[in-house]
Parts: sequence; structure tokens; C-alpha cells
Amino acid sequence: MRLDKLLVELNIGTRSEVKALLKKGLILVDGAKVNKPETKVDEDTAVISYQGKEYRYKKFSYYIMNKPKGVITATEDAKEQTVMNVFYRQVKDAPRGLAPVGRLDKDTTGLLLITNDGQLAHDMLSPKKHVDKIYFVTLDGDLTREDIQALESGVRIGEGELTAPATVEYNGGNTCYITIHEGKFHQVKRMFFAVGRQVVELKRTAFGNLTLDESQLPLGSVLEIEGSNIS
Repeated sequence: MRLDKLLVELNIGTRSEVKALLKKGLILVDGAKVNKPETKVDEDTAVISYQGKEYRYKKFSYYIMNKPKGVITATEDAKEQTVMNVFYRQVKDAPRGLAPVGRLDKDTTGLLLITNDGQLAHDMLSPKKHVDKIYFVTLDGDLTREDIQALESGVRIGEGELTAPATVEYNGGNTCYITIHEGKFHQVKRMFFAVGRQVVELKRTAFGNLTLDESQLPLGSVLEIEGSNIS
């Protein structure tokens, strides 16, 4: 890979910025100064140093966020704060091309995967893969046995077909866990509305093999993970 392209991939700067840094001799490749942006380097082994920090290229990067309320799940938006605005405030040297996998509503909190691995993102969201998503739900009232049976059998949410069967963990009161593997628009809220309940609070606690540990990942924080932990 060309050195200037690698530096851009590592988010050290734009193409023009990294060319200026190279010209000033501020970039080291495996301990040696390199001035020419067209220099070919092995991105898999090269160690880049800039301002005393070492950078190593990774084809794919994976992060999880405990999404806070009030931000939308998008890469950018002209009017709203996005999860990527929150992300890059914390992980300033993260690579380019990262995006959230799937969508959590603006007022929904919890586990969100962020990556530049397009194939993994596709697999995580594909209905054919049946990847489980678990939500902790606070409702405006109690559930009946009939409500639970309906949710676990499939309900109509205005799209013709019934939703796929869900799993509900309920121990009384106005909270429960629900597991689904579809990803329809506002699905969890619409499912509970179909049985006469309003969702007051919604938090995703698991996505595939990933689980939310709020002792390690407080609300609004980000953690880099290995891809092997996802699937």
C-alpha cells in the first residue's frame, strides 16, 4: 500500500495533511524517516510512528458502545447528534469507514456494534442468520399470560405477516426481557403496542454473542473488541 494512503487509513490526517507531515520528516516507518508519499509499505507489518505514538494497520476494527439517549444511529446527520459523533469524541484515532451495525432508536440505549467489516455487518443483520437481539423493556403496566403467549407466537404490527416468534422472560411487574432476531422499524415498541402496552424505556442488552456489561461499559462509553468475540 502507498504510504500516504496507509496514513489516511490510520486516520493520521487527510491526503494533503499526511503529505505535509512526510515532507517535514515527522513520520517514521519501522523506526526510519520516510519522506515520499508514494513509498510502498507492507501494511500488515509496518509500524508507523507519529508524535511518539505507534500505529499498526488492521483491515477491520470492532467496537461496542453503550448508546446513550438523545443521539441517532447514523454515521452523520446535518441536524442531529449521531452515535459516530459520540464515538469519535472518545476514539479520536479510530480508522475511517466505521459505521454502526443496525439501528437503535434515538431514545433507546444499550449495546451497539460499530465496525468497518461490511460482511460481518451484513451477516449480523441478515434475517436468514437469525442473530438474536435481547432488550430490557420497561412498560406502562403488567403483562398478562395472554400477552406473553401472543408475543412468543408472533403479533401483527401493521406489515401483513406476523412477527417471528419472540422469547419473553417475565417475572411480574412492569419490566421484562424480550429476544427477537428480526430488525423491523421500531419493532419492539410496536410488538408491545400490539398487546396493549406502551414501552417506557428500552435498552438492548445483547446482540449475537455480544452482551452489555455496564460495569465495563458505562452509558455513552466505547470499548474496542476482537472480531473473534463477535461470531
